[in-house]
Amino acid sequence: MKILAIAASNSLQSINKKLLTHVATLLAPLDVELIDINQYEVPIYGIDKEIEKGIPSEILELSQKIKNSDFLIFSLAEHNGSYTAAFKNIFDWLSRVPDTKGFHNCKTLLLATSPGSRGASTVLEIARDRFPRNDASVIGALSVPSFNENFDLEKGIINPDIKKALNDLLHKIK
Repeated sequence: MKILAIAASNSLQSINKKLLTHVATLLAPLDVELIDINQYEVPIYGIDKEIEKGIPSEILELSQKIKNSDFLIFSLAEHNGSYTAAFKNIFDWLSRVPDTKGFHNCKTLLLATSPGSRGASTVLEIARDRFPRNDASVIGALSVPSFNENFDLEKGIINPDIKKALNDLLHKIK
C-alpha cells in the first residue's frame, strides 16, 4: 500500500508537519511518502497563466503521485479560518489537471492541529465538505487542539482520548 502524506503548510517549523511525521511512524511498515509542499511552489493560479504556460510540471508530478497512491493523509494548517495560501494555490492547480478534479478518488484522512483550543477545526470542516467534491473519498477526520499541550516530539500525542481517536482512524488504513 502506498500512502502519500501531505502537510498543508509551508512553514519550516510547521506543527502540522510534526504531527504528520509522527503519524507516518505509526503506520510503519507501510510505504508512506511525506510531501513537503515547499517543493511545489508554483505561480499563483490564474486562468491566463494556465492558458499561456499550461499546468506547471511540479503540479503534474504531484498529481501523478496522488494518482499512484492508495491513500492520502493531509494535515491542514489554518490561516484566518481556511487553508494556507500555499496549499490553496496547489489545490487550485491540482483541480485543473485533466481527467481528475484533484485527488483521483483516493481514500483520504484529514488531520489538523493548531496551538489553540479549536485545533484548526474550521479548516478541517471546510476540507471535509470540499475534498469529496474534488475526488477525495474522506474516511475520517481528526483535530488535535492545543498542540503544545497534547503533543510531545518524542512521545507523539500524549492526550489519551486524542491518541485513541487517531489510532482508531489509522486502523481504517491498515
